[in-house]
Amino acid sequence: MPADANLITQQDLIAQSIDFNEQFKDGLGTLLEILGVTRMTPMAQGSQIKIYKSEVTKADGTAGEGEEIPLSKVTRKLDKTLTLDFKKYRKMTTAEAIQSTGFQGAVTDTDAKLIREIQKDVKQELFDFTGTGTTKASGETFQKALAKGLGQLAVKWEDNDIQSVAFVNPIDFYDYLANAQITTQSAFGLQYVKNFMGVDTIIMSNAVKQGTINLTASQNINYAYASITGALSQAFNLVTDETGLMGVAHDAVNNRLSYETVILLAGKLYAERLDGIVTATIGTASK
Repeated sequence: MPADANLITQQDLIAQSIDFNEQFKDGLGTLLEILGVTRMTPMAQGSQIKIYKSEVTKADGTAGEGEEIPLSKVTRKLDKTLTLDFKKYRKMTTAEAIQSTGFQGAVTDTDAKLIREIQKDVKQELFDFTGTGTTKASGETFQKALAKGLGQLAVKWEDNDIQSVAFVNPIDFYDYLANAQITTQSAFGLQYVKNFMGVDTIIMSNAVKQGTINLTASQNINYAYASITGALSQAFNLVTDETGLMGVAHDAVNNRLSYETVILLAGKLYAERLDGIVTATIGTASK
């Protein structure tokens, strides 16, 4: 007697895990692409990532004829250390949900919701570090603040051919636009505009404090990850792709009559130099 056409096989479970992997990888890849990030650095789980900032001690520039000129000093100091830890996620889809909407619908829909939540964590990392820059600028209007910020960015990265990225609050952005028509794009749950007002990419989010614009160079943004491959993926039957960005397993949990999705990843989105991030304030007189 042939097998029931609706029978869920091991291959179906693997395909479900591969699909989850692809959705996350494609979404993250798109985000890094619009940010202009070209470096994805594999590291061992538990590795430490060191973030630096520059401190300037400026001496009085007044020196009389023949007098020794006092020294100014620029010091590169460790600001914070990040640890590349595992992040573990798990969800269950009940038998009742599967019976109600079918296996594919129940599992795929809830998987998609979980992906969105994991994406939120990645986006939060992005806005956490872009709001901690040590280089300041200001301008009376959105346009002037953005221009001043770009100027400071050019100074900070004058020896590099950079791609500029600005993070703005949508209220500030649309207040400036007023009734002007502009086409925005969307990726990874974020709205963005390419090549606008001299900036290569402008990303809009309510996570950016209203009245501020944060700018950096794409070369300053990095993504480090621990590859979920080899013995680790084999021990827990985790499905990964060639990059090893994420390991996913789908299994039946019979003592709960549920279906489980387990995700393992270790990734950090971070800035290499805090002084390479400019925060421009809108509405404050330029100095």
